[in-house]
Amino acid sequence: MKKLKNIAVLGSTGSIGTQALKIISDYPDKFQAEVLVANNNVDLLIKQAIEFQPNIVIIANEKHYEKLKNAISHLPIKVFAGAKAIEQVVQMDCVDIVLTAMVGFAGLLPTIKAIEANKTIALANKETLVVAGHIINKLLENSKSQIIPVDSEHSAIFQCLIGENLKNIDKLILTASGGPFRGKDIDFLKKVKPEQALKHPNWNMGNKVTIDSASLMNKGLELIEAHWLFGIDAKNIEVVIHPQSVIHSLVEFVDGSLKAQLGVPNMRIPIQYALDFPNRSVSDKHRFSFKDFKNLTFEQPDLKTFRNLQIAIDCLNTGGTSPCVMNAANEVAVELFLQEKISFVEISDLIEESLATIEFINNPSLEDCVNIDNITRKKTFELYKKIK
Repeated sequence: MKKLKNIAVLGSTGSIGTQALKIISDYPDKFQAEVLVANNNVDLLIKQAIEFQPNIVIIANEKHYEKLKNAISHLPIKVFAGAKAIEQVVQMDCVDIVLTAMVGFAGLLPTIKAIEANKTIALANKETLVVAGHIINKLLENSKSQIIPVDSEHSAIFQCLIGENLKNIDKLILTASGGPFRGKDIDFLKKVKPEQALKHPNWNMGNKVTIDSASLMNKGLELIEAHWLFGIDAKNIEVVIHPQSVIHSLVEFVDGSLKAQLGVPNMRIPIQYALDFPNRSVSDKHRFSFKDFKNLTFEQPDLKTFRNLQIAIDCLNTGGTSPCVMNAANEVAVELFLQEKISFVEISDLIEESLATIEFINNPSLEDCVNIDNITRKKTFELYKKIK
């Protein structure tokens, strides 16, 4: 009998996590939910624990521990809480694949612990490589761990590169939908509300990622992630606006040929691919049809109006702690925007001011990254209070 792949789902109550659990339930002969981890959504975590009966559940926010423990006390499930528990569980022998779908900086340390334990990592947390790509890659050199990207763009590139000599890559081309405000000007962006920014034209994602997509920061983070994942210089990574979100990304080779991966804009496909790699699970869901897409169009991103993408490019070129500062400032600014405390364009303002203020370290250690992240969050909030 073929052994099931035991999956630790970090961020089981989020968009990626809930879709991953649907895949696990659809393929009970392939996958098993071994560990479920959530941050705050204890009610949904309880429902998931009852349905999937994992070995372990963890709630990151310790104040929800008693509620979680009491709700599933009748089940043979181990219950833990806190960040340290997450870091420990990914190293357990019972875990085969760690799906890191936690949002933001919180995904970094669990990913590092999983690498140290030689786990296969289905990476849906782009901030891990944005903040500490140089550290992650160095750890991977001394580990049997493998990262399979889950983001649709990086999954597309990963698939296009199978069987190819990496020396033959000339350019990576990341596609972006352009979000809900494609073609709008600064005056329009100054007036937008969170509910408008959360209406993505193609993708169903969590709030933070959706706002990042609207500001093009998501594409900036993905550009930095692509640099570390595939070892390609920033000057050889291009972003193209592709409103239909059918071509998920492309690779251009030295002979001028292009490889692209296409599919409907649905995250189930790259999640399923990462969990089952190197195999492909048969599925009749979410099939692409050319009759539904009579035109595929492309345009250049507006870097002046959507400054976040240019900020990310500059931070990648600067290196050091710049991407770490950018990421932390963006996380704070996005939350302030969702709370309607700042305008949409002030997200970029706060990021730029934080980058100009926070100490720069050229070759940061992991401790430096953690410290700079904490310092930046506090400083960005202080900067917000000054502008209000």
